[in-house]
Amino acid sequence: MAACSVEELLAKAEQEEAEKLKSITVLKELELDFDIGNLLACDKNRIESRDFREQKKEDFLRSLARDNTQLLINEIWKQPTERVEEAIVAKLPEPTIPLPREKPPPKPRPPTRWEQFAKLKGIQKKKKTNLVWDETAKEWRRRWGYKRANDNTKDWMAEVPETADPNEDQFAKRIKAKKERVAKNEFNRLKNIARAQKVKVPGVGLTPKTKQSKDELGRAVSVAKTSTASMGRFQDSLPKEKRAKNTGKKRKFEPLIGDFSNERQKQLELLKVMDSKKPKLDITKAVNKQMREDDREEAAARHKKGKKGRQGNMSGKPRGKGGKGKGGRPAGGRPGGGKKKGKPGKH
Repeated sequence: MAACSVEELLAKAEQEEAEKLKSITVLKELELDFDIGNLLACDKNRIESRDFREQKKEDFLRSLARDNTQLLINEIWKQPTERVEEAIVAKLPEPTIPLPREKPPPKPRPPTRWEQFAKLKGIQKKKKTNLVWDETAKEWRRRWGYKRANDNTKDWMAEVPETADPNEDQFAKRIKAKKERVAKNEFNRLKNIARAQKVKVPGVGLTPKTKQSKDELGRAVSVAKTSTASMGRFQDSLPKEKRAKNTGKKRKFEPLIGDFSNERQKQLELLKVMDSKKPKLDITKAVNKQMREDDREEAAARHKKGKKGRQGNMSGKPRGKGGKGKGGRPAGGRPGGGKKKGKPGKH
């Protein structure tokens, strides 16, 4: 029994090893149709129902898939090969079976405003190298990004220009300028997207629009006039130009030196109001308020009186002569009618 069991184990091991190391030669009654460009193989051979029933479904399908895959790989290695970085690859031909797309192909991206201008002027884009020489570090570094060459953000000292304010922070100014550049690039990117989708870009501030209202034009004129060094004080007005509205009033402050009589008078009046027990009465305002209340009361009384007069006229209308009395009989007539009966026997 022990010898039989050992023989069975050895036979089983040999069978498993043979399954793993199957031959690359696969025999089929009908050759498969290959489309190497799409890595596609079509098997037209008939499947025997007896084999499918006798074996397990998973084992049968796995064996069939293995044989067809082996034939496809054999066809791939019949194509011309080349070596790419210590690996041998096969050059696949163009596909022969057109495969349908799930979605339509994407449309080409519309050119930006700069690309249109460059095409019109014949400007060709020059490709820059990724590495540049850094004079400070004395080595080649990237042009952009992390550890880039000539990075001024790592400087611990910044030079102050002769025309700049000596108390101005040059580092903060540099950061602000970078934020403005980033915001400008983002705004231009959004404008390109809106222009490509044919969407009107909303105006910002006083930028020109396709159609401006009267208020916008007036505001633009007032801003242009006050953009001078003298804030438009010596700017000539246009003919029939109206004064701008909602421009604000300039605050006036009392002088710090000189005559203080006005300030003393204001302070005395304020103290007088605070010391007086009775509140300050504005006679003109009080009289106007009383007159408005009297007018309101007179108007209400007049309206009420007119309403009563209309109701009396409606109730005092005279009745017509053809009216009916009690019992549905005509008023002023006899029950028998209007004719007078004579004595019997006489006509």
